[in-house]
Amino acid sequence: MNVMRDTLLREIRRRETEYQNRPGPDKWRLRFHIMPPAGWLNDPNGLCFYRGKYHFFFQYSPFDPEGGLKVWGEYTGTDLVHWQYEGTPLLPDSPWDCHGVYSGCAFTEDGLLDIFYTGNVKLDGDYDYVNSGREANTIYTCSEDGIHFREKECLLEMKDYPTGYTNHIRDPKVWKAGDTCYMVLGGRKKDNRGAVLLYASKDKKHWEFVREVTTREPFGYMWECPDAFCLDGQWLLSVSPQGLKREEFCRQNIYQSGYFILPEKWMEEGEPKEFREWDMGFDFYAPQTFRDEKGRRILVGWAGLPDIKEEYNNPTVEQGWQHAFTIPRELKWKNGKVYQYPVKEAEMLREKELFSSSRQDRDPEKTQGILVEDSCFDWEIKETDSRSFIIKIEEECVLKYEDGVFSLSFEGAMGAGRKVRKALVPKLYSIRILADTSLMEIYLNEGEYVFTSRYYTESDVRQLSVRGLQNAGNIWTMKKQTCLTGL
Repeated sequence: MNVMRDTLLREIRRRETEYQNRPGPDKWRLRFHIMPPAGWLNDPNGLCFYRGKYHFFFQYSPFDPEGGLKVWGEYTGTDLVHWQYEGTPLLPDSPWDCHGVYSGCAFTEDGLLDIFYTGNVKLDGDYDYVNSGREANTIYTCSEDGIHFREKECLLEMKDYPTGYTNHIRDPKVWKAGDTCYMVLGGRKKDNRGAVLLYASKDKKHWEFVREVTTREPFGYMWECPDAFCLDGQWLLSVSPQGLKREEFCRQNIYQSGYFILPEKWMEEGEPKEFREWDMGFDFYAPQTFRDEKGRRILVGWAGLPDIKEEYNNPTVEQGWQHAFTIPRELKWKNGKVYQYPVKEAEMLREKELFSSSRQDRDPEKTQGILVEDSCFDWEIKETDSRSFIIKIEEECVLKYEDGVFSLSFEGAMGAGRKVRKALVPKLYSIRILADTSLMEIYLNEGEYVFTSRYYTESDVRQLSVRGLQNAGNIWTMKKQTCLTGL
């Protein structure tokens, strides 16, 4: 019997029950985005399709909506829309992860649901916890049902990593090519350069260091959450770099997430090129991808960021929770870049069509008001054919396109400190806004550019307006019931 595990489970259940039984309504509780049962949610982990179900694990701090001791929570589902909460299968209950179950991945190609993750250990003493005082252990466990896991094994410790690195090495992602398994880990070098460590194994247990993957010129001091995959014949490396210089039209958040284009023989030689951000909004970080049973490459991101309190915040902390996942997005390689768009299953969320573009005959120079008698909607505008337009949500959220620049800005309290995010968009031909109660995802040009942001309004309806567009598109209200059960 693991006493620590039993105690943690009991306290987590108590905390979750306490949150679910709290008095009063929670107007910002999300209806169709994955959110924590209580407390804090961040990185998506272990995303996979296994034995007829999708398994979405997540880094989870149930005791504090502003973070703390990390465990893994889990949701399962069969359609990428409706989710069943399964509890907390991975806890910090061993000497290798006693200060947190950090990020990792799932691997299912050998019949089991294998999990690889970073176990965090912080030593007591006068340490900087960058070059000393921290242990980052690569840990393995597995399951036959995706819910109950076997004993943990420590595969790599600090002594096993190459020299020249700080103690910040984490977030394994594993895949198989031929008869060899490969793993990437994110790292911070002692000269404050971000990099990825590539390993190889024949049995998933014994790993040999292959090479370091990084840019010729320094590109941030730390690369978190690496994910290497082949999309429509093109190899890509997704990372979340920290320490990049902010600019007006890119890298506007405190930390970024994006992908590099990799050369064909990148596992042997060459360096990543042409970093592109996944998302230009206020709230996106640490994404992970997986390949599902239909052969689709699907991405899910953390609709949040660490270390934002100096700039903006999330009032849901007052309700006892913070953060969420994005809608699962299908990735496609087109025109030399990745396009990302909500999976087709997301259309199951639609309930009632308010109006259709086929029934519109309007003057684009006049402002058209649209009342959505709900807090959630799905708005598609195709064939914009306009060099400038303005869309407003509750007046305080402004989507503007002018002179090849698209911007998302907030005025007043609705953004909770969020101001403006911009992107250079030479041509804009379609828009889709997928809005939950307090989280919106904006897709331009069928996912060529994406903006994810939290937003907070007191109203339970949405007043929309549009000016500058001949075609105001199609709007659907969303189903009333929450897509999360088992909480």
